[in-house]
Amino acid sequence: MEITMTVNGIEQTADVEPRTLLAYFLRETVGLTGTNIGCDTSSCGACTIHVDGESAKSCTLLAVQADGCSVTTIEGLANGDTMHPMQRAFQENHGLQCGYCTPGMVMAAVSLLDENPNPTEQEVRLGLEGNLCRCTGYHNIVKSVLACAAEPFGATK
Repeated sequence: MEITMTVNGIEQTADVEPRTLLAYFLRETVGLTGTNIGCDTSSCGACTIHVDGESAKSCTLLAVQADGCSVTTIEGLANGDTMHPMQRAFQENHGLQCGYCTPGMVMAAVSLLDENPNPTEQEVRLGLEGNLCRCTGYHNIVKSVLACAAEPFGATK
C-alpha cells in the first residue's frame, strides 16, 4: 500500500505492508533511528513521536494510519545544529542516563509543555507517567522539564 507523510518537514512516500507499525516505518524505511522500540505495547513510551502536533506512541500506530499526516521525531526537534530547548534542558540537567528512553521522554515533555507551559512538579510527573525510565529515578527528568518551562519561550520554540 502506498503512503505519503511529512516526516520532520520532508515528504516521504513508500510502499508498506498494511501491518507495518509506524515505529518500524520511521526506523527502517525513513532511516530515523531515534525513535526507540522498547515494548511494542505502548507501556514504555520510548517510541513517542508527534503526529499532527499530538504526542503518540508509534509502536501502536500503523504506518497507514499516518498517511497524509505530519510526523515529528526526535531528529526533527533540533534546528540544524541548535538543540531544541527541551533537548538542551535534558543535557544541562542530566535528564538522561542510558539514553534509551530519552527520545520518547523528550517528545512527551515537549507535548506536555505545549499543553501546560507552566506545570508544577506534580503535573510534570503525571504528564510523563506513560513514559518509563529504568535508570534515573525521574528526578533529573522532572528537573529538566521544569528548567525548560522556566526558559523564555519554553518548549514551543
